[in-house]
Amino acid sequence: MLTLREMSDRMEIQDLLVRYAHAVDTRDWPLFRGLFTEDAVVDYTAFGGPSGPVEAIVAFLDSALPLFTATQHLVANCAITLDGDRATARTMCHNPMALPPTGADRQPRLLVCGLWYRDTLLRTPEGWRLRERAEDKAYQIALG
Repeated sequence: MLTLREMSDRMEIQDLLVRYAHAVDTRDWPLFRGLFTEDAVVDYTAFGGPSGPVEAIVAFLDSALPLFTATQHLVANCAITLDGDRATARTMCHNPMALPPTGADRQPRLLVCGLWYRDTLLRTPEGWRLRERAEDKAYQIALG
């Protein structure tokens, strides 16, 4: 049976992962930065993106996301392993991204990515934070 602390930790981590999705989809870079430890490393190379510190990732996202008219990061099936003030998590993400219509018929286009986030998290005085985030690609489909 889970202790109250374990239940609280799991809920706080799941909330952190939802806030990450919200920060990316709303382009809220102050919120995004606050989800990570100061020495965090983010690895987006599974889909051709960069790997590096949070500021480099913010610069990448800020330049890449305007290519899309809308994005949704839907996170689910989060498996969390707690180890005191450290944790790991593996979380499914379904990520449809709308592209501007092109061509004479102005048909909408959609890029759909499926992935798993692999995270290492630390408990800080401010709460749980991501220390490492990497992606494992499941699929990528272009429609339209």
